[in-house]
Amino acid sequence: MSLQYKVCENCETEFKDSFKFCPCCGMKNREELTVRSLFYNTINNYLLWDSKFLKSFLPLMTKPGFLPKKFLQGKRLTYLHPAQFYLFVSVVFFFIFSFYIRETRTKLDKAIQEELAVKKEKEYREAFERVADSIKLDSLVNEKIDAKDRKANGSVFGTSFTYDEKEIDSLIDAGADKKIILKKMGMPEDAGYLKRKFFEQMFKFQKDKGVGSIYQTITDSFPIAMFFLLPIFALLLKVFYFNKGRYAFHLVFSFYFFSFIFAVMAIDLGINWFYDMPDWLDFLLVLSTYFYFFIAVKKFYDQGWFLSFIKSGAITTIFMGMIIPFASILIAVLAFMIY
Repeated sequence: MSLQYKVCENCETEFKDSFKFCPCCGMKNREELTVRSLFYNTINNYLLWDSKFLKSFLPLMTKPGFLPKKFLQGKRLTYLHPAQFYLFVSVVFFFIFSFYIRETRTKLDKAIQEELAVKKEKEYREAFERVADSIKLDSLVNEKIDAKDRKANGSVFGTSFTYDEKEIDSLIDAGADKKIILKKMGMPEDAGYLKRKFFEQMFKFQKDKGVGSIYQTITDSFPIAMFFLLPIFALLLKVFYFNKGRYAFHLVFSFYFFSFIFAVMAIDLGINWFYDMPDWLDFLLVLSTYFYFFIAVKKFYDQGWFLSFIKSGAITTIFMGMIIPFASILIAVLAFMIY
């Protein structure tokens, strides 16, 4: 069956009888509905993408600054688009990373359960010893000291809280009302939304011992965090290279550089999954990302080696020493508040 169009389905340009293709977008005016035509574009696009990835991956890993420079020179059909490259490599990395997350969470939950079992056994033993030796003064003194050590101390939103973890655990085990437990934990009656939310999360953590859940929530936030950190990194580049093009130029460089980082980490995780590499080798891989960045900015921004070394060092220090720690704390707090 053959369909002949009078108007282009893409851009709605009217076809003349002599037109075989749309003069505006190139679409055929006649479509042969065959199995071949049905799958041709899909397979062709996949093979084209696959070819671009293979042509882009090797230069990415071995030629710092090469891909972003070629992209800005207009050679955009040969190599994979920076955003596509970043998306693909990051998906591969987080897919591999997810296996480590599940394994680590399982170990955390198991460790918590074992610790709780030991704690319960210790409490039973201490209770028995207190009954058997209740008349001794040192037993009473030790009990007071232990009770003091078991208290959780801290301050949040201008409110200090100190509560006995054992007492809270006992109330939770007894099925006490949540309001009573929150009051015992130190939550004031006039607490606002954020303060109340914090104490409710403390109650939830005390009840569920949810270290694994918090860890899972933190790691699940990594892709979103990177979505915001990458533009911030590009903004840093813009500040240090303010006369080297528009912000979009620095964003192109950042996409490729972060793709390299994800590729290195994915390879590292993949190798460690089958063979536990020495720590010094893992350290060298991490260190290689800085030297890659140093060479990449030298070639991409076309400045001297010394100036490139100073700027790359300053950018790395600011990003790793200030922005990453701040983002990590923010992610940890948000993870605790929403887990």
